[in-house]
Amino acid sequence: MKITKIETFTYWVDWCNWMLVRISTDEGLCGWGEASLHGAIESVETAIREYAPHLVGHDPAGPEQHWHRLYNAWRWRGGAVFSTALSAIDIALWDLEGKRLGVPVARLLGGPFRTRMRGYASHWLSGDKTPENAFAGAREAAARGFTAFKCSPFTREGLHANEAGEIRRAAAMMEAAREGLGPDGEIFIECSELFSLRSAILLDEALHPYRPGWFEEPIPFENAKSMALLQREIRTPIATGERLLSRHEYRELLENGGCRIIQPDIMHAGGFTEVRKIASMADMYTVPVAPHNPGGPICTAASMHLAAAIPNFLILEQMEPQRAFRDKASTPPIRYEDGCFLLPEGPGLGIEPNLEVLKEMTFRPQPKNERQGALYR
Repeated sequence: MKITKIETFTYWVDWCNWMLVRISTDEGLCGWGEASLHGAIESVETAIREYAPHLVGHDPAGPEQHWHRLYNAWRWRGGAVFSTALSAIDIALWDLEGKRLGVPVARLLGGPFRTRMRGYASHWLSGDKTPENAFAGAREAAARGFTAFKCSPFTREGLHANEAGEIRRAAAMMEAAREGLGPDGEIFIECSELFSLRSAILLDEALHPYRPGWFEEPIPFENAKSMALLQREIRTPIATGERLLSRHEYRELLENGGCRIIQPDIMHAGGFTEVRKIASMADMYTVPVAPHNPGGPICTAASMHLAAAIPNFLILEQMEPQRAFRDKASTPPIRYEDGCFLLPEGPGLGIEPNLEVLKEMTFRPQPKNERQGALYR
């Protein structure tokens, strides 16, 4: 078997572009990956074209040896763009390997520890401004079968205008959400790097009575030592890592105790080949893995196979506002029942993207977001 072609397909869905990657072979099998990097998607497409000559004509077997060959081409001048391109190729090669051998990717990774993966509703309570809204939204999450959701009970503008008042409002929202979800559910807090060591401690004090499950990236992710300092000062677990690209970047974070949950993204951190090594490293420090999962059907299926095959899996992100369309764009639809993802049973990833459903979702340049960026207060 030889690789004959690598193609990309880009579609605008909700708030960003999904980029799907297909690796075709001379025996009719193809593997699918996903490279949906928020923002620089056209640069990722260019990187995939630059990788293609290093793969076309080669036997696709042995995804890891291909990964190392390509990794050495970008490691000193690549960053997120080339890492995302490599991740998509790696996922597609593992999908091909599973199809070639007639087994699911989770079996190739050593076999599943589980076939049901607990999920949480991400981007929940978006736009809700009052405790009454937060209570109703939490009840809705529970009604949909979720035992956990993630929300941002504050805004950058509110923190800038009146930090104490905005934290007090966040506490009122959290209290109402906790009442709505019940005592046993998890409420995760997306902090979007808006805080400093000082203000994150204030947030922890205000929200602690309502048992937040984690603070996601309360401060900028780049400084592992600062993250470790903060984790020692607050009671709420820190979750981070969605923008770290390799086990080398995770090393300092884990060695310094900079978080209690890691969130590698299989689309950006090197695909199956690298992320399972990141998970193994975290397991040495008894740190669980909650994969970042912001993409389309291929990213979700890959994240499910990874979650099934690692011992220290915690919970998997579900982009709930996009679920209905994502499932239409997947053949067969991704199964989600009673708050859990169900591992696909077919060979490879066990799903194929439905390009016919996606064909009307044409590419759009990513809109400029003036509100991005940390607050550093």
